[in-house]
Amino acid sequence: MDEEHVKGIFLKVLIDTVNNRVIFTESDEDFVDVLLSFLTMPLGTIIRLIRNKPPVVRIGCLNNLYKSIENLDVHRFRTEACKTMLLYPRNAAAAQCKRLKLNIDDGEPLKYFVCKRLDCSLFEYQMLSHYRGAICGCGEDMDYEMGLCEKEPKRRGFDARDRGVFVKGLTRLIISDKLEVMPASTETKLGIMDGNTTEECNRYISEDEVSTLLKCSLASKAPLTETLWKHNLEPKLDTNAFDQGSCNESRMEEPASNVSEEIHDKPMIMGKSKTKVHYAETDDDFPEANYSLEEPASCFESNVNRGSSTSINLVISKSKNIVYYAEANEDFVDLLFSFLTVPLGYLVKKTSGITSKGCINHLYNSAEEALYLKSFEHKEMLLDPKLAHNLRHENQLLDIDEVINPQYYYAEHHECANNKILTSDKTLFPSQGVLFSMLTVTDPKSEYDEATRGGFVMGSAKFNITDNLIVTPISPVSCLSFLKERSVPFDDIEERVVRMDDEEAFCLLVASFVSESALTDAFLRDPNPEY
Repeated sequence: MDEEHVKGIFLKVLIDTVNNRVIFTESDEDFVDVLLSFLTMPLGTIIRLIRNKPPVVRIGCLNNLYKSIENLDVHRFRTEACKTMLLYPRNAAAAQCKRLKLNIDDGEPLKYFVCKRLDCSLFEYQMLSHYRGAICGCGEDMDYEMGLCEKEPKRRGFDARDRGVFVKGLTRLIISDKLEVMPASTETKLGIMDGNTTEECNRYISEDEVSTLLKCSLASKAPLTETLWKHNLEPKLDTNAFDQGSCNESRMEEPASNVSEEIHDKPMIMGKSKTKVHYAETDDDFPEANYSLEEPASCFESNVNRGSSTSINLVISKSKNIVYYAEANEDFVDLLFSFLTVPLGYLVKKTSGITSKGCINHLYNSAEEALYLKSFEHKEMLLDPKLAHNLRHENQLLDIDEVINPQYYYAEHHECANNKILTSDKTLFPSQGVLFSMLTVTDPKSEYDEATRGGFVMGSAKFNITDNLIVTPISPVSCLSFLKERSVPFDDIEERVVRMDDEEAFCLLVASFVSESALTDAFLRDPNPEY
């Protein structure tokens, strides 16, 4: 590793010595590429990278979701790959991000596995998996790893303008303390009125500091100051940023007269809102009916025509209007776990900067207005990021697209020593003596002979979900303990069934990102009067 890479990326930092803050940094495309890559990262990757970095910053309830997946036995998932896909969600822009000068994503690169019976890849089932251990149609494990044969880039005369990942080479930019990216020579817009109170500092930013900057971008109004100067971040995401005003109507069924005895005993973080949910349960046997709260505050609109949906049963405290926990089947848990696969840029785009405690919305807006990006395709990767392939699941409720795999080919050339070829470019085949097949990329969440794309969690299962999204297999004993420890009177609890569609699912995604009482804030919280 060369000395420059060990040092990191060179920055010129302008310091306000009176207010002890960073005014802006000046850098080339390398640093801005790293910043913009934050928008492509799945939320699960962000949690994995920052959750153990002191001081710990909790990102809503996502830390609990991630920990729940870690703690859940692998046999609770449809396949072993399902757990891996959630803990290490792939980035749809991984091919670009691997070229970053500082790439903090510690996930594995894309891999390629075929059936260990190589004739099967050529003549029979012709399948390819990006995860080791998938089962081929012939019943064998797909654990024979191959490298992808790719065309060498055309050799041209060196042009520094071709450097950069998302940003054009030879670009000099300044980045404000709140992550606004601007052309150079705009210092006056940043409040520089007296050169006697400023000081220039030259330094390198390391991989570890980039991870800190990612954390600060979500939790601080001054992420550069916190990362490069003060090193004392202790905020958390602002729950007041959660806009429930556009999700006012609730579709709930009439309260049940009895109370489920299956209540979970995990601790719950209680929020400040007036209305909260105690627990939720999904069940396809509930009759369809509409129930409206006296103070409409959830994210449902009953007059919207939607496709897929799922039902959850909420247990609500009548006196406190709070959620203790929820019971749910695998459809709802699939939805919750899928939040970790969503790219950060998708959330920022859909919420117009809901993370008001941080500055990631300023970074998004800078990319939206930028003239320094390499192409329209690069801009789309940042502003409208997609799910990596195979991360969508059956009954997907979030309105997010998935990237399309290229067509892969497996070939054998019997006259070559290294006669096995995997490629997405047929022009790389030798001109003669080649047998090849078109491979089908398997869905690692499903078995070969399943007709539909499955979810992540095994079917016919029930789970407890606390208000702060701790997910565990259901346990009647722990449910009773939960009520007993909190001295909850049974006559203070009522059950309600909520039908969730795409808009409700998105409201829950937002709540899980900004709130530590996600079920309450998604389904029962009063609309914010400021919106």
